[in-house]
Amino acid sequence: MSKDLTNSSLDRKNILNNNIAIQEVYEELGFYGIKVDGKYRFTKQQVAQYFDVDIRTIDRILENNKTELELSGYELYTGSKLKTYKEQVVAFVRTAKEKNDVHDINVVNMLQLNDNELDSLSKTPQLSIFTYKAFLNVGMLLTGSEKAQKLRTSILDIVIDVLNKKLGGKTKYINQREEEFLPSAIREYNYRKEFTNSLDFYIVENKFKYSQLTDKIYKSIFQENAKEYRKILNLNSKESVRSTMYSEVLDLVSAYENGFANYLKNKSEILNKKLSLSEAHLLFSEFEQVMEAFVNPLQEKAVSLMASRDLVFRDALHEKLKNYINEVSSEDFDKFLGKKSMELEKRLEENKEVFKRLKDR
Repeated sequence: MSKDLTNSSLDRKNILNNNIAIQEVYEELGFYGIKVDGKYRFTKQQVAQYFDVDIRTIDRILENNKTELELSGYELYTGSKLKTYKEQVVAFVRTAKEKNDVHDINVVNMLQLNDNELDSLSKTPQLSIFTYKAFLNVGMLLTGSEKAQKLRTSILDIVIDVLNKKLGGKTKYINQREEEFLPSAIREYNYRKEFTNSLDFYIVENKFKYSQLTDKIYKSIFQENAKEYRKILNLNSKESVRSTMYSEVLDLVSAYENGFANYLKNKSEILNKKLSLSEAHLLFSEFEQVMEAFVNPLQEKAVSLMASRDLVFRDALHEKLKNYINEVSSEDFDKFLGKKSMELEKRLEENKEVFKRLKDR
């Protein structure tokens, strides 16, 4: 889906939360800052110079988007914080010149930190300071700059490239890279067996009972049946729906399967008979109301995560879940793309001894 970063705060947040992509942008863009307190920082003047705009344009961006820019790292330095910043900048420039460090000298030149700039810096009572993310945030908001437009194009290209490098185009199964996917999948497999056994024991023979009651669970949790879900994720008939689900969704499916299996068993034993499929549908509606009181907070969280992640990672929009879409956190980007994420095959190999012990038990 095409993205207009100037109009979508959600798309801007999702990019700025993607630390892996932001690092790639930093390395490719070549606009280096001075690291202060662990982050690269730039003055308002330097940001205006980069985008070839009047400093008043940056002031307007700040005025109209102050909260968003503050969340991405913008600060107004005054007092002791400003004093410390000035001292660190002066020390950086002095050291760079004394050591003649090529990289640091390039940074000094790029940021135009000449003697006049440093003299002006020392006299100012307050200073607008942007982190690298806040600088990029300005570029995503700035509409009257050719350099800002090129920056937005580069950012979107890099975000796609990062996904392709990490996943080799296999975004369909990005859910399996999470550390929690495997234990959730194992739990769900066991509860699924209990669920299907219960349908066998307590519902009269009907070839539609498995698919229809499974769809009841899906629709109760995320408002889509299996067919709708397949279409949104572009799954073919041989691809497993559950193999694409996030651990939070699998855990909820397990809860529903286990809960209904017991609910069905109790009802069948009270009536001392097997239920018809139509009776089972009515029973599920009753069960659903009971479940809602217990799982509603977990359900809202799981559905929001699913809708938000699928939009970002799979470019898939769940139309019925649009109201649940939020930004994807930096923790989520790290979970699915960072150092702890890995392909399911590798995770299975790492845990094969665990599976052997489980099998022996």
